[in-house]
Amino acid sequence: MAEEITRNESVEQRKKDHLKPFRQGGVNARDASTWLEHVHLLHDALPEISKDEIDTSAEFCGRRFSSPLFITGMTGGTKEAQTINRQLAQVAQELDLGFGLGSGRAMLDHEELTETYMVRDVAPDIFLAWNLGGVQLLHTEVTKISKAMDELKADALCVHLNPAQELVQPEGDRDFRGVLDAISRLVKGFDWPIIVKETGAGISKKVAGMLVDVGVEWLDVAGCGGTSWPGVELLRSGKEDDPNAQALWDWGIPTAAAIAETRKQAKGIIASGGIRTGLDAARALALGADMAGVASPVLQAWFSAGKKGAHDYLSGLKDGLVNSMLLAGCKDIPQLQDAPRVVTGPLLLWIQQRNLEQTGV
Repeated sequence: MAEEITRNESVEQRKKDHLKPFRQGGVNARDASTWLEHVHLLHDALPEISKDEIDTSAEFCGRRFSSPLFITGMTGGTKEAQTINRQLAQVAQELDLGFGLGSGRAMLDHEELTETYMVRDVAPDIFLAWNLGGVQLLHTEVTKISKAMDELKADALCVHLNPAQELVQPEGDRDFRGVLDAISRLVKGFDWPIIVKETGAGISKKVAGMLVDVGVEWLDVAGCGGTSWPGVELLRSGKEDDPNAQALWDWGIPTAAAIAETRKQAKGIIASGGIRTGLDAARALALGADMAGVASPVLQAWFSAGKKGAHDYLSGLKDGLVNSMLLAGCKDIPQLQDAPRVVTGPLLLWIQQRNLEQTGV
């Protein structure tokens, strides 16, 4: 019994450690960027559009959203995480945004932590995604995952891939064999949509193809340029003087490059990783994404000013997207996805060297 309590406390402490940096500005990429700044939407000086008539509705995972924005999974497993999840879910309900719960490993290992993920009573209409690590699929029966989905009344499962984070995390996984087979088995025996996502290092064309081949239809590229989870683990472990761990701080495929890598592969793409403004979201959608995901800035806004802070930030993000669409002369999301744009700099070189379809005017 004492050993079980110790393991429980260890899980909760890790979750608390992961939240701590976001009270003070987060843990951002150091030298890397999303490369979204290299996607240039053409300015339309005569848009002939009223801002009020712009339609930002979008479809993803069979669900219609009033805006193509998704609050991606962040936390769970602690009392504070419970408050965060419930308040952010309420904001998602008010703004009609998708909402993701954090990693559910703590919930599966410790049933008493289930309540820290429960939000459906305060957000009855949101598109709710639960989150589980790919490695955890190796050790978890599909029936157990299905039971958790029913209990949470979730609409989709996010399976996250995070080998870079795990390698820097002292207690992290080191063996990633069998994850693709586990995803394949889950797809065949699961009644909910499955979104496979990275956690800040991006998804390549090769990996997207492997996932699509086993039946995955939805991806969240979660590219490099936003929060660095190797950086979070590095600070958490106190190994800031380890040059080999430091070298992984900015590891990954920039978000814009990950969109270009995957946009022709999956049925639908969420672009997350460094999305901070409505213009970032507009650029990601113009490049080929279907939704734009945000996490760190929402959490920081919550720590700064609670539910109102998160609501204000996300309302501003929605408005920033509308402004960007107007300035590009786009009345709706399909027009934005087909809008003229110019790709420059390292992103253009990446697209050319990777033999991806060139994006430009």
